[in-house]
Amino acid sequence: MSIFALDRVAAQFPEAVAERYVDRAGGAWAVIHAEWLPKVATFLKMDPELDFKLFGSADAVDRLHLAESDPRFEVVYFLYSLKRKEHVRLKVRVTETRPEVPSLTPLYRGANWWERLVFDFYGIRFTDHPDLRRILLYDEFQGHPLRKDYALRDRQPLIPERPIKDIFRGPGTSGVA
Repeated sequence: MSIFALDRVAAQFPEAVAERYVDRAGGAWAVIHAEWLPKVATFLKMDPELDFKLFGSADAVDRLHLAESDPRFEVVYFLYSLKRKEHVRLKVRVTETRPEVPSLTPLYRGANWWERLVFDFYGIRFTDHPDLRRILLYDEFQGHPLRKDYALRDRQPLIPERPIKDIFRGPGTSGVA
């Protein structure tokens, strides 16, 4: 983990960093205020000494049943620097009443799929995302299944089957003798 990168971020944007800590596995984390996320990510990517150009992934954590559960959600980001051969891990805490985070898709094209996944399963919106819609669940699906308050035994409403064009698979498979 890149403590050097987190030190540089804290020096460049002291008001952006809400908290820094090392987890029990020894990984360094920085908790960033949501409004500062695009500036911090741009700095990490564009600074020639850091060069975090690879967007690894993003995910979310629902902290509903934790002792310290406010704010309820955390969006986590994993970036990698090929130059430094180091990872950097960032968190943005998001409230239940306003679950919004600025999108990193304009900066990292690889963030597109991950942000849609977090939106689909947790209901966290990404402002300025070019195509924020469900990615794995159907549009009529109600709720967000990875939230801790999602009812496991509830049934989803039935929807009419969508028309699908028959797929032509090649000679001998069209059903015509």
